[in-house]
Amino acid sequence: MASAPPVLAAVLQARPQPTIEKSLDQLSDLVRDAARQGAGLVAVGETFLPGYPAWIDWSPGAMLWDSPEAKGAFAEYRRNSITVPGPHHERLGAIARDHGVVLVAGVSERVETGPGNRTLYNTLLTYDADGRLANHHRKLVPTFTERTIWGPGDAAGLRAVDTAVGRVSALVCWEHWMPLARQALHESGEFVHVAVWPWVHEKHQLASRQYAFEGRCYMLAVGQVMGRDDLPADLSRPDDAPELVLRGGSAIIGPDAGYLTEPLLDKEDIILAELDPARLDEESMTLDVTGHYARPDVFQYGFDPGSRVAEEPEA
Repeated sequence: MASAPPVLAAVLQARPQPTIEKSLDQLSDLVRDAARQGAGLVAVGETFLPGYPAWIDWSPGAMLWDSPEAKGAFAEYRRNSITVPGPHHERLGAIARDHGVVLVAGVSERVETGPGNRTLYNTLLTYDADGRLANHHRKLVPTFTERTIWGPGDAAGLRAVDTAVGRVSALVCWEHWMPLARQALHESGEFVHVAVWPWVHEKHQLASRQYAFEGRCYMLAVGQVMGRDDLPADLSRPDDAPELVLRGGSAIIGPDAGYLTEPLLDKEDIILAELDPARLDEESMTLDVTGHYARPDVFQYGFDPGSRVAEEPEA
């Protein structure tokens, strides 16, 4: 049987905008530009909408108890987080549909009613090329200082899903150091995996390349660019803060862990590479962690997707 045709993938490495409305306008323009170049799959980084809250690590007063400045920054961030369903979610689906692309977008998600209505989630939304929401994944464990911003997610979206470009999976940042989360996605079958990070520094490159090699899949390692002047104006900044606190580093990696595009640092750009499904067939000869390189007689693995922690009721 003939292999599926290659897919052109695009990573959007950009500087986030300060409000959700400006973020969506920016994303729409970037997706349009990528689609005009032939991209069928487009991805943006961790909570790109409305931007990763780097101030939790770069503002010395951000972690102080009862800080008016930190509470103000959080309140503004919460106001610019999106609900699912909701108007911003609907616009994301329309962007995917209007440009005929599969879109994987990192967002900060809030729930307005019911349980968890004061909690934010670090979320990945995958939209198929017809605008349908194909997957909704919340980061299982926010990392270190992130726990002041987001609550723990759930496994309801821990899976690869069928899309117009093949089966797509995605994880957020340090979820790539959770071996059983990786195995759950490998078991569900992946053509391409999207790994979103604040920025893809050396250790994140190692995790991304390891995942591609282990899963015998393509990998989009997605970062973003953010300057110290993008941090909330009301929060203090250390004198030695670099001009860029998030440096990008996005790359596209093949199923043998080799780079199709080298990491791009310190600039905004659309990064493109062709993903040929035939490569997965070739690399499967040597390794399949769910099949001929697994030992189910020795190791027992289980997965319980559970239920959604908190969810907006359908309109």
